[in-house]
Amino acid sequence: MNPIKKIWRFFTTPEMLLYILFGVLTTVINVVVFQYANTVLHLSWQVSNAAAWVLAVLFAFITNKLYVFKSKSFTAAVFWREFFGFFGARLLSLGVDYVCLWLLIDLGHWSGLWAKIADNVVVVAINYVLSKLVIFRQK
Repeated sequence: MNPIKKIWRFFTTPEMLLYILFGVLTTVINVVVFQYANTVLHLSWQVSNAAAWVLAVLFAFITNKLYVFKSKSFTAAVFWREFFGFFGARLLSLGVDYVCLWLLIDLGHWSGLWAKIADNVVVVAINYVLSKLVIFRQK
């Protein structure tokens, strides 16, 4: 099969379309909360990023569980495995998030807003791989 057709098929599967939709909404939440906390509340970019991360991750967990990966089980064992797996994976990507922001804001002198937007491209890709292959894997 043509490589372009393979890529097109991958990005147009229902799962990927939902992941992209909810990923965009999660990113909007992340960026808006970050920007608000940083520019309106005058919090440091580090504290603003933590607040943005908490709200975005809660939204992402719910939407990924129910709509993207269709994990409908709410038995305690499954729910807590997914919950802690999801947050654990997001802690890993939070580390990448902070490194990217540090590089772009503190070393590269980018504005917080543009750094956060650029950083989210990297973080979203990492989060998809971890969610698909580790957290919400089909057995």
